[in-house]
Amino acid sequence: MSRTKIVSDFLGLTKSTTGLLLMVVLVAMGERMAERFLPIYLLALGGGVISIGLLNGLDNFLSAVYAFPGGYLSERIGSKRALLVFNFMAMAGFLIVILIPAWQAVLVGAVFFLAWSAISLPATMGLIAKVLPTGKRTMGVTMHSLVRRFPMALGPILGGLCIGAWGVTNGIRVAFCVALVLAIIAILLQQKLIEDDSKPTSDDVGAIAPEKNPLKLFQSMDTSLRRLLVSDILIRFCEQIPYAFVVVWCMKTIVQPVSAFQFGILTGIEMATAVLVYIPVAHLPDKTAKKPFVVMTFIFFTFFPLVLLFCQSFVWLIPAFILRGLKEFGEPTRKALILDLAPETCKAGMYGLYYFLRDVCVSVAAFGGAFLWQVNPATNFMVAFIFGVAGTIGFARYGTDVCLQNDG
Repeated sequence: MSRTKIVSDFLGLTKSTTGLLLMVVLVAMGERMAERFLPIYLLALGGGVISIGLLNGLDNFLSAVYAFPGGYLSERIGSKRALLVFNFMAMAGFLIVILIPAWQAVLVGAVFFLAWSAISLPATMGLIAKVLPTGKRTMGVTMHSLVRRFPMALGPILGGLCIGAWGVTNGIRVAFCVALVLAIIAILLQQKLIEDDSKPTSDDVGAIAPEKNPLKLFQSMDTSLRRLLVSDILIRFCEQIPYAFVVVWCMKTIVQPVSAFQFGILTGIEMATAVLVYIPVAHLPDKTAKKPFVVMTFIFFTFFPLVLLFCQSFVWLIPAFILRGLKEFGEPTRKALILDLAPETCKAGMYGLYYFLRDVCVSVAAFGGAFLWQVNPATNFMVAFIFGVAGTIGFARYGTDVCLQNDG
């Protein structure tokens, strides 16, 4: 067996997963060039603080609304065709923001381009579950999470350079133009590399139609998965209450505000930290237990807003963003645990239902973060920290490992 084959097998790389990863890099690179600066863009267009809260709440709400249909469509027409539909949706959103420089247009465009990450995730996870064996799912999810961090690291840096060269409004519109071109390239590669996994229609003999009723699908959700869901909701409250205001805190609020380029560097540091921990950690959960890795990532989520509160300059923000990067320590493991606990016949659908239920709840917290920010930033960060503590303790006490469940 060749060395290349050994490496690709270890990393869970097939033709389909390679095409999937290339698509993720290209679409996410364009999106991240502008997405992280959207709160500043909204302010520049006269949107105000409430518009930032609307954007963040919309992000979480759409993640919820799109998650279940994304899983259902993937089960219905196959991941390859579903991903093509989702890419076209993202491109429509990019065009709206490019053509209409108004904060209201940003919110309308967000309905489409924010949909890509949310609606494509169940299809992505479903494809990984189909083409990789159980013992390689954590590695497959890790590779997906890993390659996403490259555009998340480089995108804000390039976006910061665009803002520096053309200003906030024109710079972000240029970034969206780049995003549109990259999405077109992603579609071409996706259609060439990802194998068609479409299923027979429900009219065919022996075919099992995907469940379209979320209430019926919820009844088949494992108790262990429900416990993970509750803890995950609390942890996402911790993340999303301050999420949209992190850039405002760094660039507008602290004693020594940072520039757009410096904020891009901080995001790059965060992503580099995540990348460094991904591969070393990815191999272990499938061989041992998943719960300790999930607990550790919940701890990192919890302490970020508390640490950020005491950072007043670029130098002190560096360790805070390293901590933020460490929150990815067990994120692929959490996603793999969802796949393990989901029924074999509807993994994409159950994954979509999980995110639908989670993000419906979390969208309320994201919007509420704007009101907490108006009280003062310290209140925003401390309330987020309290939710993180509750979620971490809850999962540490009541969470179940898939290996323990199987042993029982």
